[in-house]
Amino acid sequence: MIYIAHRGLINGPDKTLENKPEHITKVWDMGFDIEIDLWVKDSILFLGHDSPQYEIKSHVLDKSGLWIHAKNFEALTWLSDTDYNYFWHQDDCYTLTSHKYIWTYPDNLLSPKSVCVLPEWSNKEFISEFTADCYAICSDYVGLMKKN
Repeated sequence: MIYIAHRGLINGPDKTLENKPEHITKVWDMGFDIEIDLWVKDSILFLGHDSPQYEIKSHVLDKSGLWIHAKNFEALTWLSDTDYNYFWHQDDCYTLTSHKYIWTYPDNLLSPKSVCVLPEWSNKEFISEFTADCYAICSDYVGLMKKN
């Protein structure tokens, strides 16, 4: 099972840490895959969920294990010229990543190629009882899940 830290979070929601470059590096150094939110504005790269927040250089994206959520059309266009693992979605039940994994919104069917996204939205006991047959799980609580 691959554990993907949603926006770099591993022990629960924390708006002060999500998508923060220094925190992303720390979590990556701990061995987690990470979902990050990428914006491109005027050819400048940014991380941030609701808006471009942290300016970054492209080499920051060279880490293996990143799952890059394109947050605007310019980011999607920029990513389409790379080999990075990226995707675009809003409220879709499923979306296919550039590396052919099925990014699966909560409460939808899973397959061995699926990334189960945010199971905590529908099952508050998921940390101790998560048993889905999927490729990976993306959650704010992957640090706790990996311990269990």
